[in-house]
Amino acid sequence: MTDPLIRWREHAASAVLLDGFHALKHALRFGAEVPVAVTTDRRGALDLAAELAEDVREILDGLLTEVPERTYAALVPRPHPTGVAALAVRPSREANLRTLARLPRTSPVVVLDNPRNLGNAGAVIRLAAGFGATGVVTTGTLDPWHPTVVRGGAGLHFATAVERLDVGELPPGPLFALDPEGEDIRGTELPDDAVLAFGSERSGLSAALRARADHLLRLPMRPQVSSYNLATSVAMTLYHWSATGGAPAA
Repeated sequence: MTDPLIRWREHAASAVLLDGFHALKHALRFGAEVPVAVTTDRRGALDLAAELAEDVREILDGLLTEVPERTYAALVPRPHPTGVAALAVRPSREANLRTLARLPRTSPVVVLDNPRNLGNAGAVIRLAAGFGATGVVTTGTLDPWHPTVVRGGAGLHFATAVERLDVGELPPGPLFALDPEGEDIRGTELPDDAVLAFGSERSGLSAALRARADHLLRLPMRPQVSSYNLATSVAMTLYHWSATGGAPAA
């Protein structure tokens, strides 16, 4: 059997870091290819699987290799409390683009227009996966597969199509952009093939995306409250979609 550290070094440059037990659990549930996984406490990790993720326990039993804490700490930028880390093969961009472009869709695509906060982007991907969204697209410079984003997404990048695109490359479908000057979202039924766009935390929608929008919508908000957190806005909008006729999550 190949030394896990050798396998780690072989894949580290191109693979996705799964930071912690829950990230690995979610990635495996949604079909990720995981060539190597390590833990500082194999028995503890398998006991956690027996308690919280029996469906992947057998896979973990064959995958996890116990390593000293010093070795584990050298492999990850910030050790996770569960003492688990793994590397996964990133889904092909071509496959994700086919998923995003396919019509008809049974759930919306979420677009983050020039986001800035890595943690917020991860939280949005986790939300989108939970609602069964078709995918999450970012525009601008933020890499949606950055390790901090993957950590915030708890491994759920593998449950939805996550890619970075230019505004001119956005998936087909009616584009609903969230904006304080839009119409109240409560008067709109969002279709399953909607593209739901959210501006950056600091500056809102870009001019390019606003120009492409078919509809501007606003979330209900008490006067004198400036804004919602980005992930909160996405959650409210996806809940509105699901509550007004959206397809149930699989």
